[in-house]
Formats: sequence, C-alpha cells, structure tokens
Amino acid sequence: MKISKLAQREARQLFRNCQVNSLLDENRARQTVALLLAKKPHGYVEILSRLHRLVKLELERRAARVESATPLPADLQADVTRRIRQIYGPGADIAFSQNPALLGGLRVQVGSDLYDGSVRTRLEKLEQSF
Repeated sequence: MKISKLAQREARQLFRNCQVNSLLDENRARQTVALLLAKKPHGYVEILSRLHRLVKLELERRAARVESATPLPADLQADVTRRIRQIYGPGADIAFSQNPALLGGLRVQVGSDLYDGSVRTRLEKLEQSF
C-alpha cells in the first residue's frame, strides 16, 4: 500500500509527539490513536498504518532477548542488563530465557543486532572451517 508523503509526515509528527525523553510513551500512543480515530481526518487510515509501523519498529528496536543454556544468576543478569542499557539506552526491554541447545555461553539479540557467544555457534564455525 502506497502512502502519501503528507500521511508519512503526519505519522512521523504524531510519533514524535508520543515520545518522552526520546522514549516511546505507550499511553500517549494509545491516546493519539484514539484521538485520530475520533477525528478521522483526511487520509487517517494511511496515517494510522504508518504510525503503527513506526511504533512497531520502535518496540522491536528496544526489545532485547538474552538466551543462555542454564539459568543466569541474579548478579550476572544485573550485569548483562546494565551493559545492554548502557549501549542501547534506558528504554531497553530485556527478557531472559533458557535454550539448552546453546550448550554454554550467551546469545543476545537487541532489535536486529545479534551477539552470539554460544558454544554451539563456535562449534558450528569450527566444523565449517574443516
């Protein structure tokens, strides 16, 4: 679906208005959508579509998933959390999970960035080098 430049500009402006201290405020985003649906300006469907995409990209960019073979101790979780927030900012939403297939090490994915320090990946790379 092709979106007009005006709708893109309006959606970007609305998205910027939904941010507080460079972080997305989800309540403001909900209020913006409700207000937009109530007023229904010209091209509001295109604006909503673009705004939805911008919000979705922002949430994905902030989402961090940390996988380990075994449960991480609380002090290590705190250290990983601190380092992720140091690099990606205070708005990072971090989730820890277990994946026994990793064999050891950590696999951290923040948005589209992937840091893979797992034993499994190292073994696969070693296997490919032969």
